[in-house]
Amino acid sequence: MRLYLTALNPTASVTGGFLPAAAALGWDVTILTDRPGDYPDHEALAVDVRNPRAVIEAVAAHHPPGAVFSNSDHLQAETAIAAAYFGLPAKDWRACVTAKNKALARAALAAVDPVRSVRLAPGAPLPADLPYPVVVKPALGVASEDVVLAAGEADLAAAVADIRTRRPDDVLVAEEFLDGPVHTLETLGDASGVRVLGGFRTTLGPLPHFVEERLDWDPAPVEEHVRHVLAALRAIGAGFGACHTEYAVTPDGPRIIEINYRLIGDDCDFLLADLAGVPVHEWILRVHAGEPLPVAPAVRRDRTRHGASVAVVAGRSGVVTAAPPEIAPNGDEPWAGDGVRLWHHPLRAAGDRVDLTGTNRDFLGIVRATGPGRASVDAAVTAFGRLHPWTVA
Repeated sequence: MRLYLTALNPTASVTGGFLPAAAALGWDVTILTDRPGDYPDHEALAVDVRNPRAVIEAVAAHHPPGAVFSNSDHLQAETAIAAAYFGLPAKDWRACVTAKNKALARAALAAVDPVRSVRLAPGAPLPADLPYPVVVKPALGVASEDVVLAAGEADLAAAVADIRTRRPDDVLVAEEFLDGPVHTLETLGDASGVRVLGGFRTTLGPLPHFVEERLDWDPAPVEEHVRHVLAALRAIGAGFGACHTEYAVTPDGPRIIEINYRLIGDDCDFLLADLAGVPVHEWILRVHAGEPLPVAPAVRRDRTRHGASVAVVAGRSGVVTAAPPEIAPNGDEPWAGDGVRLWHHPLRAAGDRVDLTGTNRDFLGIVRATGPGRASVDAAVTAFGRLHPWTVA
């Protein structure tokens, strides 16, 4: 069995999740990427992975494929087209395009998830009838980049002008602010249907930005929320493979923020695997090879254990002068105490320059912890931060 994995820059989900999972399954792996030098320990071919024709040609000229897969936000449609070309299980490329483009997604969701949203093309005048406050964001954005809350017309005009300095040719969207607690639903589908793996409760940083500073595991999301999210996935044609959906619980009920047609990141995929008790990376690869998911109930719904992924966010611009070490890469024995298992994944190093952006790019590191309850997890995360502080000067 040969897996072709399309990728851009290395991520923890790939290097610590999918590649070890493929090795555990005994699969051969070929990475197709525009930066093969970033994967020195694997067979990596230089390919324009944003071009599905190039991906198809690279696979056809190499070994016969058993699965063609990507976990990249940017490569879902291209990879789905390539997989379908070879007759392999794949996501619907149209659903991938719709989920990725926030303007298209809002149009597709209008009947099941009514959220007022306006497409802002480059050079177009700002609409006069928006329901302020609104959130302005790039239609193809990631990692909370250039996502800003605008309280009124002046704020919107300023936000759009600022974003246009970096994205002059990008389509933006302005949509009503969904006021309420933010949650996620994590799903995995095979040919027979969609399985709910669990969810997370998201803690955002201060407005007007939308930095996801913390996610806490929720093994059994509210059934009303589950039904709403699954209806939204059906509306855009998503379901097969992994999907990470973010939604807000508003006074009018759950409303979709965005659908990310891939596995959740920021180390939360490892939390999910640990607390749900499933080899999630292996399961995802298996369904892309045409294998069914295990018969339910295989997902653990244990509320006696808690888990959190906590970002260490830079408080100022400057140079990193002190960086804590990596603690327990996946699979190693973690730092522990009082029944808590804790990992630290540094994203920066001493000497790195940090310029605040109001996005997830401001993360210095991620602390992931599991334990017998939230109080014990919080205490361990706090203690670790005191023992191993980051310093930016």
